[in-house]
Amino acid sequence: MTDFDCIVVGAGHAGIEAAHAAARIGAATCLITLGKDTIGKMSCNPAVGGLGKGQMAREIDALGGLMGLAIDATGIQFRLLNRSKGPAVRAPRAQADKYKYQDFMRLALEQTPNLEIVEALATDILAESDRVCGVRCRDGAVYHAATVIVTAGTFLRGLMHIGTEQFPGGRLGEPAANELSASLERLGLEVQRLKTGTPVRLDAATCALDRLEVQEGDAEPVPFSFLTGQIERRQTPCWITYTSEQIHQLIRDNLDRAPMYTGQIRSTGPRYCPSIETKVVRFADKDRHQVFLEPEDEARTTIYCNGISTSLPREVQEQMLRLMSGTETARIVHYAYAIEYDYCPPVQLWPSLETRRISGLFLAGQVNGTSGYEEAAAQGILAGINAARKLQDAEPIVLGRDQAYIGVMIDDLMTRGIDEPYRMFTSRAEHRLALRSDNADRRLTPIGHAVGVVGSDRHRRFEKKLADIETLKQFLHATRHEGRSLWDLLRRPNSELAEHLNEVPEIASADYADEVLEAVAVDAKYEGYLAKQQRLVDLQRNLDGKKIPSDLDYAAIEHLRVEAKEKLSAFQPATLGHASRISGITPADITVIQVHLRKHHRVEKPPRGTEG
Repeated sequence: MTDFDCIVVGAGHAGIEAAHAAARIGAATCLITLGKDTIGKMSCNPAVGGLGKGQMAREIDALGGLMGLAIDATGIQFRLLNRSKGPAVRAPRAQADKYKYQDFMRLALEQTPNLEIVEALATDILAESDRVCGVRCRDGAVYHAATVIVTAGTFLRGLMHIGTEQFPGGRLGEPAANELSASLERLGLEVQRLKTGTPVRLDAATCALDRLEVQEGDAEPVPFSFLTGQIERRQTPCWITYTSEQIHQLIRDNLDRAPMYTGQIRSTGPRYCPSIETKVVRFADKDRHQVFLEPEDEARTTIYCNGISTSLPREVQEQMLRLMSGTETARIVHYAYAIEYDYCPPVQLWPSLETRRISGLFLAGQVNGTSGYEEAAAQGILAGINAARKLQDAEPIVLGRDQAYIGVMIDDLMTRGIDEPYRMFTSRAEHRLALRSDNADRRLTPIGHAVGVVGSDRHRRFEKKLADIETLKQFLHATRHEGRSLWDLLRRPNSELAEHLNEVPEIASADYADEVLEAVAVDAKYEGYLAKQQRLVDLQRNLDGKKIPSDLDYAAIEHLRVEAKEKLSAFQPATLGHASRISGITPADITVIQVHLRKHHRVEKPPRGTEG
């Protein structure tokens, strides 16, 4: 078959979620990948979650995605970060058995109705009259579709660096997609360069792990998926070691051989996940840096050295390991490397992740300048949903900043642009008290069900949870103790009632799930704060709900500042809310635009759940 509704190029974390979502909604979908054995390959750290990222992984699950189910099924160590802090900043994280994770994802896609997997190298995105119409592959095959989602990761003109060595590739042992990058340029998309890197992998049997500090997983693991009851598998430990002043001096002595410092690499890398040579230079006062030795599989075959990403020459990497406790005799399975790759600045997209220039062409993942599996998967599921909805002639789903971390990320990409790989943090979300990992389903599962990604089994389970939450809240409001309702007692600062809810006889007999008790306790504790936050959300929503015509000529708007005209013309915001968040745009600029729109245009309000 060569005629499809939707084609997804690339089967990394973005491509998996995009293809799965589009097919679940009913689009005849083709997933083009170099090989089925690379689907869901964890080319960097084999882990899911973390601060901000864990919340986003749960949002993907709440929308009906695969990531949460996959990590729950294949995780080897689970930890809830910030457990001692407030619910808003708690986040799940888990190490995966990277081989089992790939197998899970491949099998899940093979069993997805409406989805065909094609093993090929995509070279050209085909378009006619600025509308996408298909994909050509290197073997000459042409596949036709009305929508195409490009999720090429680091493959677009990928160039790897180890010392002075340079060799093309999308990741170790796999070819770069040079033709595809050139195809995007021919379609009129702007293409720029970014850089990332990965550390050495070690033969675990050759490491002296018994001498190191052990980092255990949680005794009671918190699942990622709302469909997972409990995780009862044995937890695999990680280990902690440190660099030393001797290692730092070795790095300083070899900076003239480090591509980041010789000019060999010119593109920008991730600020929040820097190479060890960058850390040594930037934090010259530090005499050591922490390194986590993390197993890549349940059998502890190989070790991922989290914290010493580098592009230094091979012999320097070997010397570093000889000087670090626990790795003195370790055998390197593969060396660390840096990789430069093409990306398309995301200001070229609509908030739906469709390109402004080519109708029906969507971009998701690192091609939009993000870093990380979770950021990629989150874009993938939204791109898949919106590609399918475009085929249905339905409004796209665009999540607001008050609805999801996914909405925060996409809004940041649309309104602020990037000059380094984008990574999600809780600090990026101004409404993070409402965007907790525990309530991702309450925020997003109704949307997933409405568009067709969330199945009936998940939705029935979700509705029961909602009903139980409401029933328990009514009981707490109606039941009094010493003149106060249990709800009021639960709201009190430092109240210990939350830890003892299940000791109330009526509650114990109802046998509520732990997630229901947790949801009610958090809702009560933060009721006042959430109400205040909601008032701010409502004010911003007024602007977010007002669309800006796509053909608006900012240069023709009287009294609008020259800088504002230039920035708004470049970013082409979809709504007044988007416009207000562009760096350098003032409230006065927004007022001028509003006056102009009232005089010359009819301002439309998008339905709730589709605005940005």
